[in-house]
Amino acid sequence: MTKIDTSRPESVLPTPSHTVGPFYGHALPFCGGEDIAPVGHPDTVTVHGYVTDGEGKPLPDALIELWGPDPEGNLATADGSMRRDPASGGFLGRNGVEFTGWGRIQTDANGHWYARTLRPGARGRNAPYLSVCVFARGLLVHLYTRIYLPGDAAALAADPLLSRLEDGRRDTLIAVEEARGTYRFDIRLQGEGETVFLEFQ
Repeated sequence: MTKIDTSRPESVLPTPSHTVGPFYGHALPFCGGEDIAPVGHPDTVTVHGYVTDGEGKPLPDALIELWGPDPEGNLATADGSMRRDPASGGFLGRNGVEFTGWGRIQTDANGHWYARTLRPGARGRNAPYLSVCVFARGLLVHLYTRIYLPGDAAALAADPLLSRLEDGRRDTLIAVEEARGTYRFDIRLQGEGETVFLEFQ
């Protein structure tokens, strides 16, 4: 049996890192999180896709968080995407009127996710985009990326982030329009066609 003198910090060995989870699936799911746009809003768009691993297999227990500005490019200031009942502590859901710009979606058994939100407006020199955070099995740290919606080629070409990427990598950040107001955006965690992920420092 090896004895370690804990009074001397240099003799304490670090604990090996390991995958923890997906325990986030217990407390983080948010019922109704996919319905970000106020009910009946004319600028509502649907964004959907699949989360897959390096082998292209779907992840049935990933969580996607989305944030986005309103169609004028303004960040939401309304409180309470996750309103709680003060008596029971249970979730009341959204009020259906105010736009908070935020949603959290769990993938289904096929790794599919979808969200109904407002088409984001441009902010500064950036082309319009939705910010994305991905929680998934095997990730010790969640990942950040963006979803750019097609429709304004000049804005996409001038975007400070997209303009720094090669075409093949750039395309992993631009959704594909499937029908009017419906866009597909798949998130590939690694391997061929891996989505571009961002590191904030």
